[in-house]
Amino acid sequence: MLFNSYLFILLFLPVTLAVYFILNRQRLTTASKAWLVLCSLFFYGWWNVSYLPLILLSIIFNYSVGASFKRTRGGRRKYILVFGICLNLALLGYFKYMDFFIANLDRVSGLGVGLLHIVLPLGISFFTFTQIAFLVDSYRSEAHEYDFLNYALFVTFFPHLLAGPIIHHREMMPQFDRIRNKALDYRNISAGLFLFFIGLFKKVVMADSLSVWANSGFDFSGQLNLIEAWVASLRASRTRCSCTSTSRDTPTWPSEAPSSLT
Repeated sequence: MLFNSYLFILLFLPVTLAVYFILNRQRLTTASKAWLVLCSLFFYGWWNVSYLPLILLSIIFNYSVGASFKRTRGGRRKYILVFGICLNLALLGYFKYMDFFIANLDRVSGLGVGLLHIVLPLGISFFTFTQIAFLVDSYRSEAHEYDFLNYALFVTFFPHLLAGPIIHHREMMPQFDRIRNKALDYRNISAGLFLFFIGLFKKVVMADSLSVWANSGFDFSGQLNLIEAWVASLRASRTRCSCTSTSRDTPTWPSEAPSSLT
């Protein structure tokens, strides 16, 4: 589901926000957080539901590792941190580089090993490094999250799940506990709408207008002159900029956008 799709703008986002504020109005705080987690998982699974178990297992593993720091003292904490980081990087490396490794191994050895044709799950780099940052913060005693629902919301919150950027727990989660952020604030909504549509403008008007030249440039990259290469690069940068803008500004509607979402 894309940020600039009719489905997201006209259905998913309004329904998600409306139910969230209704639940908070009824003082069902836990239910409102659970609703955001379910909506975020639905948002992620829209592309390929088969990767939902992957992100859920990643959340359970990293939550368990982070919580173990509370029960552990001394040098064992460093070993736990290294173990958690290595397993996260191993998961990321498998999906991103296994076929690359097999292709180069086959080229050198001539063994004829077939590629696995692994499809990279959306957002795996973002939710992996977000959780690595959480483990480091937990190791330093800078993060104290021992509620699984809050942690799941921190990782899966849909505005940053697919397009990033990487956020810190201490910047994001306190906003969900502030009383004034649980009530409908029209100033936040108007500010969020304004900034969201700036990002939408960058994507639809600027980036998509350059897509014809950019796609041609990527197809014939070896034949480009300096100006043509800059146009192709500009389109890619505009697309990335628009995704970051829309993902940054969507959280402004129920609360203040974290400062790291810039």
